[in-house]
Amino acid sequence: MKILFLANRLPYPPYRGDKLKIYNLAKRLCQQHELHLLTFIQNEEDKKYIKDLAQIFKSVHVVSLPKWASALHCIAGIWDKKPFQVHYFSSKAMRRQVKKMLATNTFDAIHVQHLRMAQYLNQQHDIPRILDLPDAFSLYWQRKQAHASNPILKWLEAIEQKRVYQYERILADFNLSLVCSAEDQAYLIDEHHLNNTALLPNGVDTDTFIAKNHDYSHNHTLLFTGNMDYKPNVDAVIYFVSSILPLIQEVFPKLRFIIAGQRPVAKVLALANEHILVTGFVPDMAAQYNEASVVVAPLRFGAGTQNKVLEAMSMGVPVVCSNIGFNGLGIESGEGAIMQTDPVSFASSVIALLSSEIMRESVGSKGIELIQKRYAWDIIAQQLNQYFYQITAQ
Repeated sequence: MKILFLANRLPYPPYRGDKLKIYNLAKRLCQQHELHLLTFIQNEEDKKYIKDLAQIFKSVHVVSLPKWASALHCIAGIWDKKPFQVHYFSSKAMRRQVKKMLATNTFDAIHVQHLRMAQYLNQQHDIPRILDLPDAFSLYWQRKQAHASNPILKWLEAIEQKRVYQYERILADFNLSLVCSAEDQAYLIDEHHLNNTALLPNGVDTDTFIAKNHDYSHNHTLLFTGNMDYKPNVDAVIYFVSSILPLIQEVFPKLRFIIAGQRPVAKVLALANEHILVTGFVPDMAAQYNEASVVVAPLRFGAGTQNKVLEAMSMGVPVVCSNIGFNGLGIESGEGAIMQTDPVSFASSVIALLSSEIMRESVGSKGIELIQKRYAWDIIAQQLNQYFYQITAQ
């Protein structure tokens, strides 16, 4: 098949969730199909990665959307009912490029990434289209707004949540709308009465995040990973350090907590001390996981599944996470990850793991087995492949 991928960001380097997913799916699907990419870039530096993507996509087309232009679009949309997220990615140049590519190519199917990009192809009913969502976006905003402490931010986030909720009706315009967790799917069906949703989980590159005889004997290092300018991650580490870590340190006073991820904001950098290390960008995250005794993911808002949980499980490292990182996995607590939702229980599970080499190995081994059966990118890519054949046969 000849397939167009419409992405909100250039999917390279594959270091963040939305880039990671498109890159890994396309890397595998290009072996069976002719793929073309149309995406936004925010600056000229992004253009240097086109050559890397040209190994996967037969053609790569980019539309410039600098941050200042996106900011102006959001200001112009203050009185509009569309979400600011949609205004941020609104572009007349992108509309022209989409129209041009559809006029000069015959695509068998189109993959649209994120609710933000639905605006460009929701009315193109003559071509089979998949809308691939990272999560149920209104659920994400609902949880984010609930944890906001600043009253002005809480008010603004409530407005955005309402707008996103109303805008999600656009999902019905696509042949198929994909979400990465059963929790998100159930939410969208219940709230919007959709009959065109299906699951496409986040995956793991099991060639990179591979269990290499992980050393379960050590019990002195906790790890949190993620982009450290992403609000759910920032909130999670601040919450962990203030409400959970002190409880663990009562039993393990010499414990190290490592916060690993690019672009740490000032609030995260301020957490660093003799027991807490903020690394910034880590070129080899697999090695970082392998040094951890336990990975923690105490997210309090967000949706979908968390790459940090999947990657740690793939490495055989036991995880303690909140329901945000757990509910979408469709597993029982202890199958690679232990789910806890309050500080005392979360700390107790971490302490139990740190206190038992046998428990660490048992939980970690179950995680490896689960990832290899259900969450390897090769498996996820084949699921997407089947969805393309499904919509083109309608």
